Amino acid sequence: MRITAYALFSALVCMIALPSCGPDENVIAEAEISPWRNHSDSAHYVGMDQCRSCHENIYQTFIQTGMGKSFDSATMTKSVARFGKDARFYDDHRNMWYESYFRDSAMYIHEFRIDGRDTLYNRVEKVDYIVGSGQHTNSHMYSVNGYLFQMPMTYYAQKGKWDLPPGFEGGFNSRFTRNIGLECMSCHNSLPDFVQGSENKYNSVPNGIGCERCHGPGSIHVAEKLAGNVVDTSKYIDYSIVNPGKLSPELQFDVCQRCHLQGNAVLKPGKSFFDFRPGMELNSVMTVFMPKYKGAEDQFIMASHAERLKMSQCFIQTESRREDNSDSLRPYKNALTCVTCHNPHVSVKATGDSTFNVACMSCHGTGKSKLANCTESEAMRTAENNNCVSCHMPRTGSIDIPHVTVHDHRIAVHSKDTVKAAKDIAVFLGLYAVNEKNPARSIVAKAYLQQYEKFDHDPVMLDSAIAYIDTKTAADVRSNFSLLVHYYFLRGDNNSMIDLVNRESVKWLRDTLLTHRTFDNGDAWTAYRIGEAFFNTGNMVSAETYYSIATSLAPFHPDFRAKYALALASQQKLQSAIQEYGKVLEQYPLHMSSLTSLGYLWLSSGNSTQAEKLYTDALKNDPDDQTALMNTAGLYIFRKDYNEALVYVNKVLVLNPASLQANQLRGQLQTMIRTGN
Repeated sequence: MRITAYALFSALVCMIALPSCGPDENVIAEAEISPWRNHSDSAHYVGMDQCRSCHENIYQTFIQTGMGKSFDSATMTKSVARFGKDARFYDDHRNMWYESYFRDSAMYIHEFRIDGRDTLYNRVEKVDYIVGSGQHTNSHMYSVNGYLFQMPMTYYAQKGKWDLPPGFEGGFNSRFTRNIGLECMSCHNSLPDFVQGSENKYNSVPNGIGCERCHGPGSIHVAEKLAGNVVDTSKYIDYSIVNPGKLSPELQFDVCQRCHLQGNAVLKPGKSFFDFRPGMELNSVMTVFMPKYKGAEDQFIMASHAERLKMSQCFIQTESRREDNSDSLRPYKNALTCVTCHNPHVSVKATGDSTFNVACMSCHGTGKSKLANCTESEAMRTAENNNCVSCHMPRTGSIDIPHVTVHDHRIAVHSKDTVKAAKDIAVFLGLYAVNEKNPARSIVAKAYLQQYEKFDHDPVMLDSAIAYIDTKTAADVRSNFSLLVHYYFLRGDNNSMIDLVNRESVKWLRDTLLTHRTFDNGDAWTAYRIGEAFFNTGNMVSAETYYSIATSLAPFHPDFRAKYALALASQQKLQSAIQEYGKVLEQYPLHMSSLTSLGYLWLSSGNSTQAEKLYTDALKNDPDDQTALMNTAGLYIFRKDYNEALVYVNKVLVLNPASLQANQLRGQLQTMIRTGN
């Protein structure tokens, strides 16, 4: 699962207190056509420093919030972690130790393996960024030529504990290779300068969530204010920039739900994670799905605040009482929304319990007794300092982030024994769309495919997906072609995918279907998956065709280019293959399959020196990579150093005792060593 910074999104705008003056007639006319003018394509982001020039006081409190502290360069000031002897732990699944330290004002993560007093392996990487406010966690990222990856150490602030990041535990430690894609970055930070045609490459990234994530692009607002076009916001709505406090409750929720409704986000056709702007309906850009399990009502993930709040009777009851008045200066005033309790410009820590309790009392307090509706004993209430939140929004662990407790935003009378372990969930009921009542069948199908691919490898996900993919007519098949390709790819059903592809002409696929370069690389992924089916069935000519399409659409995706190079090499187009592997390593020098495959090509041509360099680089990155180990054994066989070759084969067998190839090679090497041949 993705890591989420615990930060509440803005729902109040900074107001300018000026003498009474209303909007001019041109502004009113334009607002009737497009209420929020910063939804215009001409509007652009100006950055938080520009906002600060007029809103210094709000800026100073905002940068102390979870959002303001969400992301920054790795410095001692940004880190909340403890260092020294406590900044070390052991991953027994990977037999790796990890430690973190600062040296010369730079932060490093050290991965190493020891045997007694002997150090068998060392890798040190400089930390470039820290993500997370430090209220719950600090996680760490590093950059390789703009490619961003998560690192295998997270600091859990509530317990003062270093450990593996969420999703790395239990034998799933991906070490330094987890991509930080646009979906992750666009919630943990302001919008980055993303390199299209990649999965995780950035020209630059901002340092923290800024004002415009909740107010939208500020260029029009700034230009109008500098020109003297000022609106008295005590009487009128300033439509030059979105003020979430002037939105309907539904649209106000969508501002927060953009990131505080974490789940399985399915983008609408043609949309990207850049496309949502405050004031829009979130489901015009994406539909967010969650799995539903029988008897698991009390389980939730970290960033599920909005979803959980909407399950509360407090929310359900206020829904029937609120006024739907889009012209109101406070259209949400009778509703329960995030800003009923939270001022997004002020840290939760600085807000204080009394503010939250006052929000509760606005409905539940009567007469002299502000706790007239509370059924707890006087002793209990005194013990809890009359704090409603402590009982009705108890702290508990989320199912996706270890070592962390958060307030459950489902306001209720919670039984102390309602929280069950995730392993106890027995019955999967299906995925449901949290922010859309009736999503299109194709969107539901994609949700099940993504659920299987990203979160839960239960075959029922694939069975459910295919039930939503319409194939009755040729038009249906063409309309759902990419979904079918994705389905067959996840099934590992190469033959069915090839049958599907062969029903269409290569010209239609290449010139009509697989043509769009997008932020999510949708067409590139379809081409790549088709290439995989042909490669797996031995048709290298067709594999080359589709890998080539994938590479042209996503030229900065190293896996696509590496597979294109492999298809070329499989056809003995060795020089072309070497050139393509070279391009991969020029972009991303740590790409493992390119290091091992290019090394093999150099060795095949007799250049053992170049092969050794590449294999050495590969094993510096991952000492347990079985391909690199076997290829290194092949290098020593080429040099007739059979004893050293056997050392590397035995390393493979320690990792994978059932390896047929390694067992056969060990037998051959033992015979050669024994006979001297």
